[in-house]
Amino acid sequence: MSNMAPSPVVWSPSADTLANCQMGRFKTWLETRGFGPFADYHALHQWSIEEMELFWQQLWDYCGLIHEVPAERVLGGRGMPGAEWFPGMRMNFAANLLRLAEGEHADREAVVAYCETRPVLRKSYTQLKADVGALEAFLRARGIVRGDRVAAVVTNGYEALVGMLAATSLGAIWSSASPDFGTGAILDRFGQIEPAALIVVNGYGYGGKVFARQEDFAGLIEGLPSLRCVVSVQQLPDQPAVAGDRVTPWPEALAEGQGQAPSFTPLPPDHPVYILYSSGTTGKPKCIVHGAAGLLVNHAKELMLHGDVGPADRFLYFTTCGWMMWNWQASALLTGAAVITVDGSPGYPDLDMLWRLVADEKVTHFGTSARFLAGCRKAGLTPAKTLDLSALRVLFSTGSPLLPEDYDWVYADGAPNVLLGSIAGGTDICGCFVGATPLLPVRRGEIQCRFLGVDAVAYGEHGEPVSEGRGELVCRQPLPSMPVAFWGDPRGERYRAAYFETFPGVWAHGDFIHFTEHGGAVIHGRSDATLNPGGVRIGTAEIYRQVETEERVKDSLVVGRQIDGDVEVVLLVVANDGGDLSEELIQRLRTRIREGASPRHVPRHVIAVPDIPYTRSGKKVELAVAGLLNGAVRGDNRDALANPEALDRIRDRLRQANLLHG
Repeated sequence: MSNMAPSPVVWSPSADTLANCQMGRFKTWLETRGFGPFADYHALHQWSIEEMELFWQQLWDYCGLIHEVPAERVLGGRGMPGAEWFPGMRMNFAANLLRLAEGEHADREAVVAYCETRPVLRKSYTQLKADVGALEAFLRARGIVRGDRVAAVVTNGYEALVGMLAATSLGAIWSSASPDFGTGAILDRFGQIEPAALIVVNGYGYGGKVFARQEDFAGLIEGLPSLRCVVSVQQLPDQPAVAGDRVTPWPEALAEGQGQAPSFTPLPPDHPVYILYSSGTTGKPKCIVHGAAGLLVNHAKELMLHGDVGPADRFLYFTTCGWMMWNWQASALLTGAAVITVDGSPGYPDLDMLWRLVADEKVTHFGTSARFLAGCRKAGLTPAKTLDLSALRVLFSTGSPLLPEDYDWVYADGAPNVLLGSIAGGTDICGCFVGATPLLPVRRGEIQCRFLGVDAVAYGEHGEPVSEGRGELVCRQPLPSMPVAFWGDPRGERYRAAYFETFPGVWAHGDFIHFTEHGGAVIHGRSDATLNPGGVRIGTAEIYRQVETEERVKDSLVVGRQIDGDVEVVLLVVANDGGDLSEELIQRLRTRIREGASPRHVPRHVIAVPDIPYTRSGKKVELAVAGLLNGAVRGDNRDALANPEALDRIRDRLRQANLLHG
C-alpha cells in the first residue's frame, strides 16, 4: 500500500495541543529527565519499544500510580507467554482508581448515571468511596475473601462501578455480564468461574420497553451452587425484586456496611482483577484473566496519554457490562474525570439522544461504535449544526473498522473540531494495539498510530514482517495487559493455542492489517474471517467499505463459501426498505466493489436478508454464518447473540438460493 497516495489529513493538532496535551507533557517530562530528545511521536514510540522497561517505569511514575511496595524491576521473565511484570510489587487496583477520592478533588462528580428506567444519579468521589467501603464490608461479612469471584449481571451504571471497586479492593475477582444476555449464555460464563457472590438486577429498560428478568435470574442463582450471597438491584422500580433466601437488596447491603472504609488490600502485581470472555458465538467462551498492575498501567497509558483524559474531563463511553469497553471506561476514574454512564438504547427516543447528552453534560470524551457513527451518517444527523458540542475534544470509535465516509461525516456534520480516535485492540488485552494520539494528524480512513510500548507489525504467512501490503497483526514483545491466564487452563495450553501457535513466541491477534508509510494503520477485518478466492487473501472490511456507503444498504455481511477447492464470496445485504434487492442495485454493488477494491473482491452471490447477526458487543458474526454456509455441524451459541433469529432467517435465504452444503 505504500505506493498509494497518502490519505488526506482531516484534523491536525494545534501548537497548544502539542505542548499541553498529556502526551506532549509526558514527552517533555522524559526529555527533562535525560531521555530523548524525541523529534515526534514516532521517535517516542520507537524509544518505548527499544527501552521497554524504562518506558513502563517512567509511565508508572508520570501517571502517579500508587503501590504499597515498589517492584524490584519492571520485567522479570520476558518470554511470551509468561512475561513477569513488576515482580515484588504490592499494590491494589481499586486504590488506584480511587486515588483522587480525597483532598481538593473529593467533592467533584465521579459518576453520573443515566438509564431508561430510573432518574439520573450523580455521585461525588467521596460518596463513591464511601459506598465502595460499605459494600466491601458487606461482602467480607458474608465470607468473601481474596481470590473469590464476584459476578454481576448489571447495567452500565453506578452499582456496577461500586461492585467492581468493592470486589477488587478486598482482592476478589470481578466478572460481569449484561442483563440482556440469555440465562444460558450467563451460565456458560459464570458456571466456569464458580462465583461466591452475585450482584443482579431485576431487569432492564431498552428502547422504551421494560424487560423484567427476575424469574430468569432466580433460576440463574439456582444454577450457581457456589454462591454464598446475592445482592439485588432494583433496576426496574415498579417490578418485584429477584427473590431468594440468600438475596439482600442493594440499599440494605450498603446500610449494613455503612461507615467502613475500603481496605485496598495490597496484592501481587499479577493478582487477577477481571475475568472477561471471548464472544462465545461458536461454543463456550474462553475465560480471560487479567492481572492488576499490568492492566492498570496500560489503561493509564491509553486513557491519560493517548486519550488525553484528565481530572477536569467528562468521559462517556456507550457500552454494556458484557463488553471490555466497560472495563476501559471504569479505569477513567483513575484520571479523576467524571464518568458518565448510559444504559439503554442509543436510538431511543431518537438517534440524537447520545449527542444531546454529550451537549447537556459538557462531555469532553465520547466513545461509541463505528456502527453507531455509520447509523448517524445514514440518518442524516447534523449534531454539529444543532447542538453545542464545544466541550467535546475527543471522539473514540471502536468495535469494527471506521469507514472513510464516516470520517467525512464526523468532520462535516458530527463534531468537526474533535480528534477522531479510531482505536483497535480487544478483550484479549482489554486495551488497544493501535489507536489515537494528540501528537499526530488524523487521516481519512486511517487509525493514527501504534500505541506506545506496543511492538506491533504485520506478518506474512511465514512469519516475516510485511513492509508493503497486508498481514497478520502481531505483537513481538510483551504487553503488561496480556492475560495472566485463561481460567480452567492450568497448564496454559488453551492460552498458548489462542495467541502463540501461529508464530511461536509472538502474539498473533487475529486481525488482518496494513501499516501505512507514515505509521498509520488500516484494519481489513478478522484474519480468521479472511476470504481466499483464488488464493488471494481478502479482508471482509475491504468489501464493507464499498457496500455500506451505498445509501440503499442498511447493513451487510460477507463470508466465503468453499467449493471445488476454492472460495467464492457471498454477500448478504439488508436493504434500507427491508425488501428484496433489484438487479440494478446488485450490479451497482458489484461495480463499486470491483472499482473500489478489486475484481477478486466481487461477490459471486448477492442475497437479500432481513437482518445481520451481531454479538452483544456489536460485532458482526461472520464465523457462525460461514459455518452455516459450509456445512459445519451446528455449533453456534445462540444465547451469545444479540439477535439469534437472524441466523435462522439467513439459513432460510441460503437454502432458497441453493447455497447450503449438504
